[in-house]
Amino acid sequence: MSESLVAVDLGATSGRVIAGHVSANTVHHEVVHRFPNGPIESAGALHWDATGLFAHVLDGIAMAASEGPVRSIGVDSWAVDYGLLREDTLLGEPFHYRDERTALGVRRVHQALPFEGLFQRNGLQFLSFNTIYQLAAEDWNGTAGSATSLLLIPDLINFWLTGHHGMELTNASTTGLIDPRTGALDPELVALTGAPGHIFAPIHEPGHRLGRLTPEVRAVVGGDAEVVAVASHDTASAVLATPLSGTESAYISCGTWGLVGLDIESPILTDAARQANFTNELGLDRRVRFLHNVMGLWLLNESVSQWKSEGHDVSVEGLVTQALDYAGPLSVFDANDSVFMAPGTMATRIESWLESHDQPVPDGPVALVASIVESLAIAFSDAVVTAGALSGTTIREINMVGGGSQNALLCQRLADHAGLPVVAGPVEATAIGNLLVQARAAGLISGDAESLRALVAATYKPVTYVPSLSRGRRS
Repeated sequence: MSESLVAVDLGATSGRVIAGHVSANTVHHEVVHRFPNGPIESAGALHWDATGLFAHVLDGIAMAASEGPVRSIGVDSWAVDYGLLREDTLLGEPFHYRDERTALGVRRVHQALPFEGLFQRNGLQFLSFNTIYQLAAEDWNGTAGSATSLLLIPDLINFWLTGHHGMELTNASTTGLIDPRTGALDPELVALTGAPGHIFAPIHEPGHRLGRLTPEVRAVVGGDAEVVAVASHDTASAVLATPLSGTESAYISCGTWGLVGLDIESPILTDAARQANFTNELGLDRRVRFLHNVMGLWLLNESVSQWKSEGHDVSVEGLVTQALDYAGPLSVFDANDSVFMAPGTMATRIESWLESHDQPVPDGPVALVASIVESLAIAFSDAVVTAGALSGTTIREINMVGGGSQNALLCQRLADHAGLPVVAGPVEATAIGNLLVQARAAGLISGDAESLRALVAATYKPVTYVPSLSRGRRS
């Protein structure tokens, strides 16, 4: 039996452990364990249950190991959040990026360096929860000041698996502390946050071998394996596994967030890019993910959660299916409005937004879901157009991966608004990208990102949506 590769893919609403096999001709993967994820409230603040997530990770690795030997393990997750440790002990569960504390950090950073100057240094779009702002909100004269190390979420999981301290580059590039031209930590930006420089681990590239499982972990999972740093920001892994047909293809990695952009060679640090709130994050082999964040499926998932809490027997899949046949009026809202950032009562907040902007409130869940999808399609289309204009690229195709690629209504309405074909799939692009980096590190495959994407294209057959004759916004 050949050794498997195991991808640990931690998303903001769920996690997966996936076993895979990769060769020069094909990629095969199978989900062995799924588990929920989400914010927990403690002392009036939002946190992650990182300790509980790690227990699920161990369960998943054990399930994979029970089916045969595991060659290597790679971990990816959402970006920006981190754990603070003192002598290898977590000081507390990591803060959730949706916690309100980040507003304080924004004020502190921008009092010292306005956003115009910050963008020239780190190339990141303004998001109030970027790591630089979170760190500036920490009380470095209190408990945080006793920290001896800081690890981003996938690096924290890797540390618990191996005992190795490190910071993987693609995720580090989302912190706002990295120079996108060099990939190095900017000590002056670190100083802006008040964080001591010694707590940051050395930066390494995707494909770096971190070490083998600790004896304690081996005893729990029933086997041994090497842990490899992958493109540990989940979007970096997803973009790597997006079967782009060339430089004129845009991507959308659509899950909790919708990340819309282009894969380019060097960062774009123009005033126009800053004003459009585009970001420059690093990918495999120092490629640049030039993209914009849109709220994504968070809007749908949180609306359905509200309806369920109110006693309605509904699901995202069922409502989207019903919305395919919805022919009534569509109210459109700004999917990028920060009013939709916090969890809870999403449907009510959307209705309030529409009412305050003199738009009809949708009549029931199906109509509201149709309006959410329409608003997302418009926001995605606008971001694609802007990415093309800022980069001087004529975009001819949009590739949608992640959970959004299963949403036929969203893909079709995006094609209609953009006037471009939308190529949907694979769904598990993040995990596939994770597996590809492990396979390249192991010598099972070789080549650059273009070669790896060609392997994905040869293995997974996408669904293509073409613009309809009556494309555009319905009213």
